[in-house]
Amino acid sequence: MGLSAREPEQKEFPLVSEGVHIGICIGVIDLGTQYSQVFDRETRKVLIIWEIPDETIVIDEKTLPMAISKTYTLSLHEKAQLRKDIESWRGKALTKEQLNLGLDLKELFGKACQLQIIHTQGNNDKTYANISSIMALPKGTKVPKPVNEFKYFSFEDEMEIPDNIPNWIQEIIKTSKEWKQRGD
Repeated sequence: MGLSAREPEQKEFPLVSEGVHIGICIGVIDLGTQYSQVFDRETRKVLIIWEIPDETIVIDEKTLPMAISKTYTLSLHEKAQLRKDIESWRGKALTKEQLNLGLDLKELFGKACQLQIIHTQGNNDKTYANISSIMALPKGTKVPKPVNEFKYFSFEDEMEIPDNIPNWIQEIIKTSKEWKQRGD
């Protein structure tokens, strides 16, 4: 048999189960300005990652909490999903001062919420776990400390991409306008 090339095998990871879960913020990642073919425009994006303490996965023989993420347009406009989710997460509206000065998203690290997870079917018949809503925790809810290390990246902080950022996220960052302007 000769040399044959194949498409690389895609790793299949288990999905966070459907239902309501406690989520602890462990990641805030600036994805930069991304072009959307659907809307034919560029917008600044941010990815927020939550650890799900009640569901685990084994990676390199270590049992770790699963994680799930959601991508947002980086805006606190009254119609922006990021603003709606943060206000729902906090259980109160952002103040005028927070809206005028801007909200430091690093403040989300270690903060817990409830995440409603639903499974949806993609165009490729693949099933995806998606966050359909975010809610504040009921008063008195005990929340474990996060296990995974925090993941943070920001073009505004003129950072290099940290090693703990997963490759699939690094690839998105490298398609951004800001990354291309850096010439890396």
